[in-house]
Amino acid sequence: MIATVTPNPSLDRTVAVHTLHRGEVHRARARLDPGGKGVNVARVLAAAGHPTTALLPSGGPEGAHLSALLRREQVPVAEVPVRGATRSNLTVVEGDGTTTKLNEPGAALDPSEARELVGRAARLAEGADWLATCGSLPADAPDGLHADLVEAGRRVGARTAVDTSGPALERAVEARPDLVKPNHDELAALVGRPLPTLGSVLEVVHGLRERGVGAALVSLGADGALLVEEGGAWHAHGPAPAVLSTVGAGDALLAGFLGAGGSGPQALRSAVAHGTAAVGLPGSRMPAPHDLHPETVHVTTVDTALTLTGAAP
Repeated sequence: MIATVTPNPSLDRTVAVHTLHRGEVHRARARLDPGGKGVNVARVLAAAGHPTTALLPSGGPEGAHLSALLRREQVPVAEVPVRGATRSNLTVVEGDGTTTKLNEPGAALDPSEARELVGRAARLAEGADWLATCGSLPADAPDGLHADLVEAGRRVGARTAVDTSGPALERAVEARPDLVKPNHDELAALVGRPLPTLGSVLEVVHGLRERGVGAALVSLGADGALLVEEGGAWHAHGPAPAVLSTVGAGDALLAGFLGAGGSGPQALRSAVAHGTAAVGLPGSRMPAPHDLHPETVHVTTVDTALTLTGAAP
């Protein structure tokens, strides 16, 4: 069983327009999906028949609506009631795939609510193979909340995965999770310098492992993903799909990796197949098994000289 924790879930409304023009009236198509990184991981796992539970704080009519949408997708939900309302996010996707996101910060999570979230996570982790804690933190939540969740999972014997950014990622690294899943930009921000090549990314990941992180799965956008663990390092990439929405692609990638065992080149192949499928789907829709084409994903040794497409200058 793979339990996910999303400290800052959301209702995600996606609006599709041909081209976004500021100050003008547009005709648009819209859809509403459950949102939040851990929520999306659980959605992918549930669609594939993997046992999972999505743990999240829930407040107001928005929280009730989010839980109802998840149950409609047959995702088991564990809710921690909170005083603030669950946030709503807006994503505008243009015809060429350009994505503009307007994310609310999320309602404050007070200390008692944060403690309850960690306690519920520990109880879920007792019967889980993995505890994955994912996403941004709501207002007033401590930077160390993901680290607290890692430690709670470790105490009951679950493997732990973290997907977050900024100070929360730095604190989570200190807790020595079994897996971190930053994207290229988040990893560059963590070390405060550009990472223009695959070799520069590999060097940073080796540094994280020296600090006690078990493994790293780094999503690289159009360049696929890099996996570094005790058994070796591999790079995987697939054909470039027609991009409908990049929202949730990294979450799908993590779900594909954990659902395929969470280790080794075949799990990396599954991860990239999931991430590739996600960008070809509208809004925050997550891929199901029939959307996947793992046979098109190539897994190779790491070419350290490879220049990364999305690297900052």
